[in-house]
Amino acid sequence: MSISAPDAPTRPSTSVPRDGGTEPAFRLRGLTLGYGADPVIRDLDLDIPAGKTTVFIGSNGCGKSTILRALGRQLTPTSGSIEVGGRDLARVKARDHARSVAFLPQSPLVPEGLTVAELVARGRHPHRRWWGGGDDDEGVVAEALDMTDTASLAHRRVDELSGGQRQRVWVALVLAQATPTLLLDEPCSFLDLAHQLDILDLVHDLPMPGATRPENTNGDSTDRDGAAGGRRTVIAVLHELSLSARVADHLVAVAEGGVVAAGTPDEVITTENLRRVFGLDADIIPDPLTGHPVVLPRSRRKDFA
Repeated sequence: MSISAPDAPTRPSTSVPRDGGTEPAFRLRGLTLGYGADPVIRDLDLDIPAGKTTVFIGSNGCGKSTILRALGRQLTPTSGSIEVGGRDLARVKARDHARSVAFLPQSPLVPEGLTVAELVARGRHPHRRWWGGGDDDEGVVAEALDMTDTASLAHRRVDELSGGQRQRVWVALVLAQATPTLLLDEPCSFLDLAHQLDILDLVHDLPMPGATRPENTNGDSTDRDGAAGGRRTVIAVLHELSLSARVADHLVAVAEGGVVAAGTPDEVITTENLRRVFGLDADIIPDPLTGHPVVLPRSRRKDFA
């Protein structure tokens, strides 16, 4: 199905402000993506900041996952270019990309008979040498299991787990890949609310591989400003708007074949944008603790009082 171009006469600014010349994690220019004759995304220009958490929001089928697949080299653009760290993605070798960018797809398939530990260990594949394993594979896998609260499941078969347990195992696999950038397509699928918060807080505050979290003044782990050596770049697709606003540094709203709004959660989550992107009327209030926008949707049934 063809998607019409935006009606608005001007396009939103999608460039990342240059803080001391910082290179964006990804730079998309004139990008057109699709699965057949009709494109899903047309002529997209977008900068995705490095060391931040970027969340894509939008209605079903708008192209959020399509963009993520292109960033993960799972989909070849019809036209346009993608730069990763200033390099043309088309010229980056697949193994090199897998060492720097980990991709969790929306519906990964579980190989039959694998235990949790065996599946998570597959995240180390890009780092392995032809004659054997990589550096500290066992330690990295153990840490990933611990961070996702799945260490107790290490010897269980993945195909015997609940949907929520399995999703946490997939997140552990991505963490075991130990890349500076994570692409997460609906990482909270099947998770209860508590585990959704745990996973989103975890990935938001991840230090770069090999870095350590500094102690804050309370003696706890690092606050949301990051860690020694900087934070990892996280790019996620989420559906729950209030959780998206809670975790995102940079929010991107996708509709009408492109990006209709990009910026901070306060800039993107407005009544006008929600109506344009989702066809949704909603009230927006600040969270009493964090101040991030909380969306209170109204029923779309006209007879609902």
